[in-house]
Amino acid sequence: MNWDVLVVGGGSAGLAAAVSAAGLGAKTCLLERHGFAGGMATAALVHSICGLYQLTEGTPGAYANPGFASQFAERLRQSGGATGPVRLGRVEVLFHQPVAFAGLADDFLSRSKNLTVKFHSELLAASSSSGPLKSIEEVEIVCRGGRETLRPRMVVDTTGDATLAALSGAACEMADPIRLQRPAYVCRLEGIGAEDLNENGRLRLARSIAHGVHAKQLSPAALGVTFRAISEEGGLFATINLEDPEGYNPLDPACLTRLEINGRQLARELVNYLAKNVEGFGGLRIAAYPARVGVRESRRLVGRQRVEAADLAAGCQPADAVAMATWPMESRERANAVTLKFPDHNRPCGIPLGALRSRDRGNLFAAGRCVSSSHEAQASLRVIGTCFATGEAAGIAAALAANGETEPTATRIGKKREDLIQDEYC
Repeated sequence: MNWDVLVVGGGSAGLAAAVSAAGLGAKTCLLERHGFAGGMATAALVHSICGLYQLTEGTPGAYANPGFASQFAERLRQSGGATGPVRLGRVEVLFHQPVAFAGLADDFLSRSKNLTVKFHSELLAASSSSGPLKSIEEVEIVCRGGRETLRPRMVVDTTGDATLAALSGAACEMADPIRLQRPAYVCRLEGIGAEDLNENGRLRLARSIAHGVHAKQLSPAALGVTFRAISEEGGLFATINLEDPEGYNPLDPACLTRLEINGRQLARELVNYLAKNVEGFGGLRIAAYPARVGVRESRRLVGRQRVEAADLAAGCQPADAVAMATWPMESRERANAVTLKFPDHNRPCGIPLGALRSRDRGNLFAAGRCVSSSHEAQASLRVIGTCFATGEAAGIAAALAANGETEPTATRIGKKREDLIQDEYC
């Protein structure tokens, strides 16, 4: 089947890309391996949207990227599915309910007139044309053993792992696995109230966990666990940062299998310990595991331009910027260690259009955590709010290119974004 735009991966970037491309009239197909959109925000139970807001000491809640990011966030807040912005130190985040995120994503997708969504569908292969100006010509997908060939004019890789780019033979890169940002395992717990997670309650938890690790009743991995209350009615999210003692590689099925099993084991170990040893936690239980571990970094596209750490530190504003990055470079190269590098004077960094375009595939764009960037810069660009913005820009650019504008400009993308805002993306 022929398509103007094919978006592969239905996470935050893919959702924004597909809805934006379809909103401009492009015949668009969105491919997603799960039965719902949202990616890390839903499948991995990542319950905080980072990178939505400007870094400021003044008025809180100023959006960094007006457009899909701000509209989705506002609708999520208005529906009761999100709380915030909440200030955590120098940054602001929007806490959300993954089920509410998935429901709102369904609403955006179902209202998009030119969009076809294919859930439970996986990439099998991608073929490119020959010659100096290569393009992706065919993409083969599979669903429950049934194969289908798609022929897109333009493609947007929002897989998070640059999977489509790699299958097509496009140039990709990945940091040394020793340096990759370590993954997170998030599960939903029930059986305690929000009052148990006040300041005193958190201190009690921290002391009890430290004692359990010292007594060798808990794995050392439990030291880095964080908790967030879901609502006044009770329940919380627990986030465990993982390490693979056999060597971390987010593209290796053996490693991913170990992470999933280890994450569940650590969650059970932690819950059992707290239920037995912390007053008021006797009813604590696991309510839901994530559909997949939360990978923070893997393979990235090699683009026409590359965002560097120095660009983020200085708050560079290239003329062809199509999205703004405001989240600090959040390095998690070790499971229980985090460093934050903030830009000078809280300046946002412009992400150039060239970082979303493949260097050697003329019709390939990328968005989300696999945009063209250095390892250090990716530690900022990978967050959900910024992924919304790069996804929107890539979707608009792909729709323009499919309509004959082979070299869309940042100015044209900005104008079309304004049109989409007026039309409420449908």
